[in-house]
Amino acid sequence: MSAHQGRSVPSMPVPAVALSSGKPMPRVGMGTATATLGKGEGHTGVVQAILHAIDVGYRHLDTAAVYGTEAALGDAVAEAVRTGMVASRDDLYVTSKLWIVDAHPGRVQPALRKTLQHLRMEYVDLYLIHHPVSMRPPAAPGGPLLLKEDLLPMDMEGVWEDMEECQQQGLAKAIGVSNFSCKKLDYLLSFAKIPPAVNQVEVHPYCRQNKLRAFCKEKGVQLCAYSPLGAKGTLWANNSVMNSPVLQQIAQDRGKTVAQVCIRWVYEMGDCVITKSFNERRMRENLGIFDWELTNEDHLKIGALPESRGNYDFLVSESGPYKTAKDLWDGEIVAGQCKQTTDGLTN
Repeated sequence: MSAHQGRSVPSMPVPAVALSSGKPMPRVGMGTATATLGKGEGHTGVVQAILHAIDVGYRHLDTAAVYGTEAALGDAVAEAVRTGMVASRDDLYVTSKLWIVDAHPGRVQPALRKTLQHLRMEYVDLYLIHHPVSMRPPAAPGGPLLLKEDLLPMDMEGVWEDMEECQQQGLAKAIGVSNFSCKKLDYLLSFAKIPPAVNQVEVHPYCRQNKLRAFCKEKGVQLCAYSPLGAKGTLWANNSVMNSPVLQQIAQDRGKTVAQVCIRWVYEMGDCVITKSFNERRMRENLGIFDWELTNEDHLKIGALPESRGNYDFLVSESGPYKTAKDLWDGEIVAGQCKQTTDGLTN
C-alpha cells in the first residue's frame, strides 16, 4: 500500500502501556533524531519517512525542538489524516522535547507553543525536559544550539512548575523528562505536584539501566528507551551494540536481525522504545518483534555484557554544572564510556 492510499492497518498493532497521566503510549515508536538534525534528509525526506512509518504501523512519533524535524512531522501527520491513513491526529501519540536553551522558568510555555506551531497541533501527547541542564540564551535569535561555556545548572523546580502549567492548560497531555538519573529524578519527585509520566534515556544491551528501571518502576515512571541499537554514526554513538559477537550469535540462533534482538530485549524488559530508521524495510523489521521471545539463556548472555554509555561530552564542561560524565549521570553506567577522537567516535 502506498503511504498516500487509504487507511493504514498494521498487521499486528503495537501494544500500548498506561501512563500516570495522558493516554496510553505505544510501546514502540519512530524517532526523528538524525546525525544532521534533520538537515541532511531535508524536509521532504523526513515527511516521506514518517508517512512510511505510519503506513507500516507506527503510531508513536518522537521529535524534539533541537532535531529540526517538528515541522516535517506536523506535515506528515496532516497528510496522513488528509489521505485517511489515520482517522485523526488523536490516533497518533506525539512526543516532543524542551531544548536546554529554553529550560528556564518563563521560557517553557513559549517554547512549547512554538513547537505546537511547528507541528500545527493543539497539543502534544508528551512533552519532555530534554536534558537535566540549561544553557544561557543567545544574545540574538538564531544563535548556536549549544555552547559549552554557556551551560548552566537548571532551576529544576521552576522549570517543572512551568511544565506542570503546560499540562494543566492542555498544551501537553503528559509531561516527563529525558536523561535523568535516579538521583535527579528523586529530587524532581520531591517537589513535583504532577509527577513525570516518562523518563526517556539510552537503553540497549550494553547500557541496561537496571538500577534506573527499578527506581522508575517503584515511582510509577515509565522508562522509554532511545538508541536501542547504540545510535551508530551519531555524536552520542555506542558502537558496541551492532558490532557485538554475542548479539550477532543470538540473532543467528533466533533467525532475526541484531536490531530485532535489541528491540525485543528492551520490550521484554518492560520499557517503551524509540527506534530510528528512515528505510522502509528496516522500519518493518523493527516492528517484527511481537510474535517471538528471547530465551532465558539469551537474557543471561545479554546480562553479562560490559556496560557503557554513548558519548555525552557535549554536556560536560569545566565551567558548567557537570565537570565529568560521572557528575552528569551521578555514577550510573559511565565505565567504558565512548571517547571522541579526531578520527570520530570509537569505543
